[in-house]
Amino acid sequence: MSVTYTVKVEDSRPESGKKPSAGPVYRCIYAKYGLLDLPDRMHSPWEFFSESVKRNPNNRMLGRRQTTDSKQAGPYVWITYQEAYDAALRIGSAMRNQGVNPGDRCGIYGSNCPEWIIAMEACNCQAVTYVPLYDTLGANAVEFIVNHAEVAIAFVQENKLPAILSCLPACCSYLKTIVCFANVSSIQKKEAEELGVSLFSWKEFSELGSLDCELPQKQKTDICTIMYTSGTTGEPKGVILTNKAIMTEVLSIDQLIEITDKACSEEDTYFSFLPLAHVYDQIMETYFIKRGSSIGFWQGDVRYLMDDIQELKPTAFCAVPRVYDRIYTGIVNKIASGGLIRNKLFQYAYNYKLRNMENGFPQDKASPLLDKLVFDKVRQALGGKVRLMLSGAAPLPRHVEEFLRVSCCSNLSQGYGLTESCGGCFTSLANVMSMIGTVGVPITTIEARLESVPEMGYDALSSVPRGEICLRGNTLFSGYYKRQDLTDEVVIDGWFHTGDIGELQSDGSMKIIDRKKNIFKLSQGEYVAVENIENTYSRCPLIASIWVYGNSFESFLVAVVVPERKALEDWGKENGEATDFKSLCENPKARKYILNELNSTGQTHHLRGFELLKAVYLEPNPFDMERDLVTPTFKLKRPQLLKYYKDRIDELYSEGKGAKV
Repeated sequence: MSVTYTVKVEDSRPESGKKPSAGPVYRCIYAKYGLLDLPDRMHSPWEFFSESVKRNPNNRMLGRRQTTDSKQAGPYVWITYQEAYDAALRIGSAMRNQGVNPGDRCGIYGSNCPEWIIAMEACNCQAVTYVPLYDTLGANAVEFIVNHAEVAIAFVQENKLPAILSCLPACCSYLKTIVCFANVSSIQKKEAEELGVSLFSWKEFSELGSLDCELPQKQKTDICTIMYTSGTTGEPKGVILTNKAIMTEVLSIDQLIEITDKACSEEDTYFSFLPLAHVYDQIMETYFIKRGSSIGFWQGDVRYLMDDIQELKPTAFCAVPRVYDRIYTGIVNKIASGGLIRNKLFQYAYNYKLRNMENGFPQDKASPLLDKLVFDKVRQALGGKVRLMLSGAAPLPRHVEEFLRVSCCSNLSQGYGLTESCGGCFTSLANVMSMIGTVGVPITTIEARLESVPEMGYDALSSVPRGEICLRGNTLFSGYYKRQDLTDEVVIDGWFHTGDIGELQSDGSMKIIDRKKNIFKLSQGEYVAVENIENTYSRCPLIASIWVYGNSFESFLVAVVVPERKALEDWGKENGEATDFKSLCENPKARKYILNELNSTGQTHHLRGFELLKAVYLEPNPFDMERDLVTPTFKLKRPQLLKYYKDRIDELYSEGKGAKV
């Protein structure tokens, strides 16, 4: 008999008038008797921080690596909870002395570092709303956000100063103070002052504040942050998140980890590298601050990511599928190069442990001896101490999730969330193997239902319910800042419509299968759900990433593909072709080979004829944020991709029309 991890709290709704049908409303079993809500005594995330300081003032809180004389990164250097608390009080006091009042907006612009967190806590202590300025969206978006949110003061990383100074002429009517995370030059000070803006170094600004300042009263309804979503189209939207939403989200994470795993404590260390400008990492860091844990920051360079992990030896790790995929590929290649006997031993150990886990054994009790003899080497790749891994922002491939759950000697939970849901709203549960390939069940603050999408053929009332995921509960956003029109488009009858298509599984978990907006019609009238198709082609081991394109004026699909470098170079060697990657990407035979392999993958996974590709362009460079082709969480920005590859797409259609059908 299968176990179900949700409870039904409301019946389904039939179609009526213009309203499509909707499935039953479900909650997580741990919220069976009511959704988790914020206790009356709690009002602000500042309380999480200040309580941890009282409990563990001398525990290390924020750490970063210092560069040595030889330009190499040295060991982590830490500041304690008490030191961070004093720094936040001084910065908060200095903000008030500069005329920044509760409810005003403060920008934070830069990559993850101790100053980012201290600036955030300084805002929390003074009831100032902080507004992350995207590290990856460039000066135009920064200018838009500063003006739209009426940002009065901004904390800025040293290497972001030129970007913020360049957009000052267009936004100095609001922005009056800039504080650099480090030092500033006299030339930069002069440039800012000429526009009526005061520019301070971190040290100078700290000295303007004091430790004995009076803190304002805080309300749970206060706006904690306005978080602008990068979005894949249009201007960024400012998502309003209150103190209550953020605190309740953190309490739910706390509750679920405690029930299904082991609560985190001051003994734990979290590795911070996902952007703090995003809700995912910000909520996780707030959770670890609440638990009094240590947070170590990466250097900011993906080339040294694994080196940072080896140095920090974290116990908790959050990443996006792209990172887990690279870790998986690295480990698998290493195992493959170890020789036949080692390979067979690993496969035996893997199958043995997987079978025990599928039979209900928790991962740490499924094969303790094999963990020591075989899997400890895999665990060492992540520093040797990781016990909690979380994945979000995009679907994690099933084979990668299973491999990491079995071989990393750590619990791995895949989740799903949006900025509008204050981060995670679904999570898979530790040691529940039936949830592999899904995003799990609603967290304890949220209830969910599916709404039918007839134009895409998704029926929330069918035997396998599919439809748009809709959410209701205590950790939803309070609307888009100054955009009631956009809020009304997505919040209907109290339900937030996510735009994501889910499929309900028999154990109550949810599988993300599509995106409502990523649908277009080909000229022959066939609807194409492009994200689904890209996910299928992504199973082809020859490719790193793919963007599939079609429109209503054409009858077939084409794609821009970033090949897996090693796989293509190996093919070049075997076939006597030039082996440098760039030349191979331009090689017509290589293009034909990749096209055939992609279509073979498509046919294996039952794509229909019109969903197969007629032509591909091989791109040697990964889709990146520098060219504005992906969001900071690596979602494809389709309009920007079309603009960038317009000439290539035209060539592919000419080529496809000339090709034999």
